[in-house]
Amino acid sequence: MKVERTDFPGTSGQRLAARLDSPDHEPRAFALFAHCFTCGKDIFATSRISQALTEHGIAVLRFDFTGLGASEGEFANTNFSSNLSDLIAAANHLRTMHIAPSLLIGHSLGGAAILAATSDIPESRAVATIGAPSDPGHVTGLFREHLDQINAEGEAAVQLAGRPFRIKRQFLEDAAEHKLTERIRQLRRALLVLHAPLDRTVDIVNAEHIFTAARHPKSFVSLDDADHLLSRRRDAIYAANIIAAWSERYIASDTPASDSPRTT
Repeated sequence: MKVERTDFPGTSGQRLAARLDSPDHEPRAFALFAHCFTCGKDIFATSRISQALTEHGIAVLRFDFTGLGASEGEFANTNFSSNLSDLIAAANHLRTMHIAPSLLIGHSLGGAAILAATSDIPESRAVATIGAPSDPGHVTGLFREHLDQINAEGEAAVQLAGRPFRIKRQFLEDAAEHKLTERIRQLRRALLVLHAPLDRTVDIVNAEHIFTAARHPKSFVSLDDADHLLSRRRDAIYAANIIAAWSERYIASDTPASDSPRTT
């Protein structure tokens, strides 16, 4: 595997840190990976899945959203809309430096962001979500005990995954404005929904909503007893192998660009 560390300008010009994992030979496709809420490009699931995909000939660009990991910017000033802008900037970076991504992958809130941003990445042919919420507003449940303070005072310090973050009222308001159902219905891409039935962070009913809203071709794969973050190595590798095998028919290098999946 080859590793290229890079960066590119994000939503407001801040530099976003990224890493491109590539196979030793010419990639058969490029993928863009969106990490989970308040995580980063180097979290285990993102790292393990990206590296496993390179074994299937797929190069993967993963990056830190604004204000997270090694990226510049202030997390408190970000929201779901800025995440979408960061994703589009990442796709533009791939398009300029290599080839635009034909495969889009999103974990947790990153999955919701991928679903919302797909229409702005016209070269994409296949979309895979992992433990994704069907509504970006779902993430506010992670700090529900602080919602009154955020609404009253404009912001609050919250603990997420053992780390402190400032959440502002504008984050709540922005998340509430995004309704994914219609975007999923108009996706016009092959869709793979991966979700663990026992996911305690994002309930399995979210996968049902996404799958029901989408048109064919669509597939659902249960992640069995995996946790939300796919913290066990075997769960992350399993997800990567499924994504690689499923996406092959849609992102094959000999597939004409004019071909598009049926959406009946």
